[in-house]
Amino acid sequence: MTKEISDLEKMASQVRRDIIKMVYECQSGHPGGSLGCADYLVALYFKVMKHNPEFNMDGTGEDLFFLSNGHISPVFYSVLARAGYFDVAELKTFRKLNSRLQGHPTTHEHLPGIRIASGSLGQGMSVAIGAALTKKINKDKGIVFSLHGDGELQEGQNWEAAMFAPFNKVDNLICTVDVNGQQIDGPTSKVLDLTSLEAKFLAFGWDVMHTDGNKMTELVATLEEAKSKTGNGKPIMILMKTEMGKGVDFMEGSHKWHGIAPNAEQLAEAFTQLEETFGDY
Repeated sequence: MTKEISDLEKMASQVRRDIIKMVYECQSGHPGGSLGCADYLVALYFKVMKHNPEFNMDGTGEDLFFLSNGHISPVFYSVLARAGYFDVAELKTFRKLNSRLQGHPTTHEHLPGIRIASGSLGQGMSVAIGAALTKKINKDKGIVFSLHGDGELQEGQNWEAAMFAPFNKVDNLICTVDVNGQQIDGPTSKVLDLTSLEAKFLAFGWDVMHTDGNKMTELVATLEEAKSKTGNGKPIMILMKTEMGKGVDFMEGSHKWHGIAPNAEQLAEAFTQLEETFGDY
């Protein structure tokens, strides 16, 4: 388990290189949100979460993570591989025919680390609540984490789940929303304005926290604080500000990189901005 912030930052740089390379090689995928969430998933899998790469589907005795915004699968696959769930070399099969690394994570390929098929947006919070309730029933001390997109919250099922969790005191649950303000068709403020997410989740009864998802020190501290708040009768919501395309200057802050692949010249330019720290696959 990596401990130092500097090591986490180096891993995040390598993960970003993986993301760009994976999407380039198949000329398909979602680099923008993946790059923005690299720090979060690295912090979770290399520092914060108690988990076992010798994958057990039911996750007894472990912390669990559910990716709700499944289109950012490149970052999830990279982190799982780098954390030892499967061989890093398998990343080269991303979105290829018969690959276990489909564009959206699925379960029938039995890829270690994947517990739900995701990408049909709006469902992950409900799944995470179910897993958290199961742990409570089984007196399992593990914590359930989940990640959601801010544009994804335009799906109505999220708000049924958001109402259910506080009412049922699902207090072993830490959900995080990637607040990058972008979605496939443009800024969330122009597609369907979310207004104050803090006010919404507070009104539903959540314990709401904020963090900068691209500052590793702050992010780790927030996640650790959230863990310390579990068991207090409320689910926890972290509103995590990120930059879409973080780490690659020509991708940053633009919805245009939500779901397109770089060309060879753009790949080379991106690689000049991202340090190779643990070896490219």
